[in-house]
Amino acid sequence: MQAVRQCSVCASRAARGFLQAVHTRIALQKRYLASVGKLTPAEEDLLQQAIKGQRAEVGDRLNECKRFESSWISAVNLCKLVAEAAYTSGAEHASITVRTNIQVAQLQVEEAQKMSVDAEKKLAETKVEEIQRMAEYAASLEDSEEHEVHEAYLRED
Repeated sequence: MQAVRQCSVCASRAARGFLQAVHTRIALQKRYLASVGKLTPAEEDLLQQAIKGQRAEVGDRLNECKRFESSWISAVNLCKLVAEAAYTSGAEHASITVRTNIQVAQLQVEEAQKMSVDAEKKLAETKVEEIQRMAEYAASLEDSEEHEVHEAYLRED
């Protein structure tokens, strides 16, 4: 039972780390999007490197979450077997205690999983915003180039 509690605590901690990494990445991306076309090439490169590093951090944290979740599932399955054996051998009270602790641990991990799903959803929404903003920026560049070409053409007449 100790293993289940420990795994659920680690899984929750890993999920919080994942959430923090995702929120940092979202903040960096939003900062980048807000400053598109306003940064020097060096500043833009620096911000892109920070985003790239944070993207790697998010991936590492997600892998950590999956690893802890896998360990937790194994521990829960083992504890279920222990609870079953305890019940079969007549230790009904021990069986009930183990099952109750498993349920508490399951609730903790389910909450961590929900937070991870919410974070991934926010990350996807930010990616959509990025695509839209970059398309708008590209369109504004095309419009200004067309305007410049048109003015140059008119000046020669």
